[in-house]
Amino acid sequence: MPPPADIQPELEDTRLRDADWMRRVQTGDTEAFRALILAYQNRVAAALARMAGPAFDPEELAHEVFVRVWKSAHRYEPSARLATWLLTIARNLFLNELRYRTRHPTVSMDAPAEEGHSSLESPAGPASLHPDVALIERELHEAIDAALQKLPENQRTAMVLRRYEDLSYEEIAAVLGVSVGSVKSLLFRARTTLRELLAEYLP
Repeated sequence: MPPPADIQPELEDTRLRDADWMRRVQTGDTEAFRALILAYQNRVAAALARMAGPAFDPEELAHEVFVRVWKSAHRYEPSARLATWLLTIARNLFLNELRYRTRHPTVSMDAPAEEGHSSLESPAGPASLHPDVALIERELHEAIDAALQKLPENQRTAMVLRRYEDLSYEEIAAVLGVSVGSVKSLLFRARTTLRELLAEYLP
């Protein structure tokens, strides 16, 4: 189903802007690359924080994502949404890092410093609420994050891309390299498990 008419122009403007940036990046334009980073670095880092969990530094991983974007810009096809391509690179990078750490268990798996997560909260997040409400909101967000980390990686990633990144089933399928039917199955199992894990927070 196409997005509402009042949203479509904004989406199309974003696609045109991103395609222009990538055409310029492909020619070595550093200003276009800087603009692309400013537009997407927080989004990519936030997605990585949820996909990878506290044992990884999302800012460090996001930095590497954009290094790879610069090196592989010639591979980008404007038929794909830039956000989808970036998140595909992010997920592949995380999986590579996870495999490396599995083979080299002496690499530290300690969680990064807490202050690294402050930039991932929304502008209207807990800090702007009444203290009691803020405490409840924070507890709920922490419970959701903890529950997400208990899901298998493919279910967790599918859920993050659908719930937080608002990707379509087709786009999630492209990121995960599976069929649309598999995406729907992953999301169904993820939601079922999350409902069980978060039962005490549900009405």
